[in-house]
Amino acid sequence: MTELTDKRMAGPVIRLHPNDNVVVARLDVGIGTSVAGEGFTSRSQVPAGHKLAARAIREGEAILKYNTCIGFATTDIAAGTYVHSHNVGFREFDRDYAYGREYVPTPVLPESGQARFMGYVREDGQVGTRNFIGILSTVNCSATVVHKVAEWFTPERLEAFPQIDGVVGLSHGLGCGMEMTGEPMDLLRRTLGGFARNPNFAAVLIIGLGCERNQLSGLMAQQGLQASPRLHTFVMQETGGTRKTIEAAVQAVQQVLPAANDVRRVSVSARHLKAGLQCGGSDGFSSITANPALGGAMDILVRHGGTAILSETPEIYGVEHTLTRRAVTRAVGEKLIERIRWWKEEYSPGRDVQINGAVSPGNQVGGLANIFEKSLGSSMKGGTTGLMEVYRYAEPVTQSGFVFMDTPGFDPCSATGQIAGGANMILFTTGRGSMFGAKPVPSIKLATNTPMYERLTEDMDYNCGQILDGTRTMAQSAQDIFELMLQVASGERSKSELLDLGDHEFVPWNIGVVS
Repeated sequence: MTELTDKRMAGPVIRLHPNDNVVVARLDVGIGTSVAGEGFTSRSQVPAGHKLAARAIREGEAILKYNTCIGFATTDIAAGTYVHSHNVGFREFDRDYAYGREYVPTPVLPESGQARFMGYVREDGQVGTRNFIGILSTVNCSATVVHKVAEWFTPERLEAFPQIDGVVGLSHGLGCGMEMTGEPMDLLRRTLGGFARNPNFAAVLIIGLGCERNQLSGLMAQQGLQASPRLHTFVMQETGGTRKTIEAAVQAVQQVLPAANDVRRVSVSARHLKAGLQCGGSDGFSSITANPALGGAMDILVRHGGTAILSETPEIYGVEHTLTRRAVTRAVGEKLIERIRWWKEEYSPGRDVQINGAVSPGNQVGGLANIFEKSLGSSMKGGTTGLMEVYRYAEPVTQSGFVFMDTPGFDPCSATGQIAGGANMILFTTGRGSMFGAKPVPSIKLATNTPMYERLTEDMDYNCGQILDGTRTMAQSAQDIFELMLQVASGERSKSELLDLGDHEFVPWNIGVVS
């Protein structure tokens, strides 16, 4: 990790690598500001988090940040000039994947030395950080029933069951009007099956309509699910319609509540933590504070035997070679490149999406010129340990350590895949301020800068802007985040949970044709 709490933080700009030809404004920089440490005077007004040329840059020359190419100068740029999307071009360039060349095994602590948290041990050996009852729909046509069942269980009606975190209804817009076979249906069923098995659910109900393409029987068979005291199923057309299905499902939840409430937290190793990593509303400080601090926390988690799940494939594009170099084997590295190529060559050609260059308006305002620059920061969330495996969307994550799951960059959709894969918590960095929750798992939100943290303190769990302010080091913040993970995993409520977010963030990836 780059240590930033030294003399570099005292001036108006931050240099991230000796070879960089740009520096980042630590605070708003006005025209005529002398940057003594760099030997230039600002020619532009540059907002905090944005870039200035540290020296003269020729047209066509690579723009280097962290000694990594984030684009190419579209014109000659004088030292001290504002560098952003108006003079940084996006185009392909050769990258050496160097599969496994930089892989170094991470020594995992013996279990006796691993950190511990208080979790819910399930019959299959998985460990939950929460204890929800879940109501899932096979198809949008049963969405109303799913939510009516969940809404029936008000805090007052659950008062007698203090170990239950809630009854949550998770519906979606898929399940019919789509391909009956192939990857779109397989992906939806993987997602539903993964949620049904997530250890943060004490029990699950799955409700279908009856005539949809995603037949309940097909879902159960394909995912190896069986009705049990923990898993109940209903088909509305067979149960008697809307009202009777709601009544039957409410009764089923009432029957499972006592057993679910009898479960108690016990002390378990941190190796049972599976953390889904997300970033949203990124800014120019994301790669300087929150993302590397979270990466440092993930390095700690990996040493304690846990699992860090990096995702958002469009948001590692351009720096994927920094991950393949850390792959445990060539085969693992090639899995990642296969997913990148699928995105570039099959899924997104000709479309105005992130992987083809442009980032969101919020990212632009925050100081990110293009997807290469955003990816540079986004990839840092995974830390520095070896890349141990690559998964498709919603596949069960069985490999511990640092892994990657192929997902879109859209946060609710990406987190849905991670949770389906077994994540029992989400860690979410943000520079602009994302308001996010994802039941049934807690979400911990990490702010990149102090002004945003103070403005949105009800939504932010930790202020990584302290690194920028010089009041916490990168290593201290990484340790803080790891300890916060243990506290939240043990039952402390995150800010998103205090606001009861997460009822509407279940978004399976729709990759197929809608008919």
